[in-house]
Amino acid sequence: MADGKQAANAWKVLFLLFLANLLNFFDRAVPAILNEPIRHEWGLSDFQLGMIAAAFTVVYAIAGLPLGRLADTGSRKKIMGWGLIVWSLFTGLNGAAWNFASFLAVRVGVGVGEAAYAPAATSMIGDMFPSHRRSRAMGIFMLGLPLGLILAFFTVGGMVKAFGSWRAPFFIAMVPGIILAIFMFFVKDPNRGAAEDTPVSNAPISQPLRKVLQVPTMWWIILAGITANFAVYSTNSFMVPLLQRYFGLALESAAITTGCIVGVTGLVGLTLGGWVADKLHAYSDRGRLLFGAFGLLAGALATGYALTLGSNEIGLFAAIFSIGWLMQYNYFTCTYAAIQDVIEPRLRATAFAVFFAALYLLGGAFGPMVVGLLSDYFSVEAMNAAGAAGMTEEFKAIGLHNALFLIPVTLFLTAVFLYFAARTFPADAKAMTDDMSWNTVPA
Repeated sequence: MADGKQAANAWKVLFLLFLANLLNFFDRAVPAILNEPIRHEWGLSDFQLGMIAAAFTVVYAIAGLPLGRLADTGSRKKIMGWGLIVWSLFTGLNGAAWNFASFLAVRVGVGVGEAAYAPAATSMIGDMFPSHRRSRAMGIFMLGLPLGLILAFFTVGGMVKAFGSWRAPFFIAMVPGIILAIFMFFVKDPNRGAAEDTPVSNAPISQPLRKVLQVPTMWWIILAGITANFAVYSTNSFMVPLLQRYFGLALESAAITTGCIVGVTGLVGLTLGGWVADKLHAYSDRGRLLFGAFGLLAGALATGYALTLGSNEIGLFAAIFSIGWLMQYNYFTCTYAAIQDVIEPRLRATAFAVFFAALYLLGGAFGPMVVGLLSDYFSVEAMNAAGAAGMTEEFKAIGLHNALFLIPVTLFLTAVFLYFAARTFPADAKAMTDDMSWNTVPA
């Protein structure tokens, strides 16, 4: 396997991209942490809480398609810089929302800003790092996910306590994004295909979406992304409410515990997982994706068992669910790098935009809404089974707990889809390499 070329400033730029990604996930996590005080202030159902997450993800998915295509042809640093400014400003505006409808509308603006970032950033990483280092590079980039979640879950509860309002964290979150955007405009944008073994043509490609969707491995990875994001966004949206209602923790304690479950685990999963994935990929073309499939299967078993534990076993629940969540992080290091290997450089931002659109629209948006809807249904069912005359927080806790059993189910489906992606990957990676040999320019 050829080594390819690495950009001289690759690690410096990667660190900046990582910081922006950290803010990306910090800003996404803030509403989920504040679900309970928001629910009580405006009298919302769990389905409406799910809609808050869905409003962001639906717009994120749809806006990502044209913005991803723009990232394949335009200035990626400008797209990322302006995206940072937009999502930071709208995050601040969330703190000024006066009712459910206004809060929902502002989340739409956050979704548009963040949609500009991921396709451009992942495309740029593919042009800075050769194939055999992309899992590690993507692992470092995706460390922004757990570290952003850790920062949010460990600090937002304290901000609410210090300022006496759930609105304060939104205003605070706005500032660093605007500052970081200034630095983004000074990044050197590498040429498309700069990290490949041979120079790549920058000639436009006709029917880019069709070419992306002609790759069988992309379909399996997209299906895996839908089910994985269903689990991820359901967990991120409802873990704090679950710990408050079912296990009886206060907001600050529930947020910190959630930060350990979904954030600290990612530090190990993305760093160690990325290193192992690269080693297995060097040993076998299928190794990286089979490793991901194994991790998701283990994650499904662990999270499923954790949810069978009683409400007085919070320590054991957090430990076992954390093990499962650590294993599911293999999904990110395996699939993101695999896409880079089956899609040629001129189409990578488009491929990631299609990928993100599917997994956020059908997974990230539907996950919290479906779980919220089922939570409301199971709450009523619990109330009726008890013969009670009205809804209580105890019934709301039972309803949410029962609905979250969808998480291990979707993680298991993700493992199945990754297994089939591993079967088609070698042929698709070879086809991409062969196709590039016909679309090169003299060095």
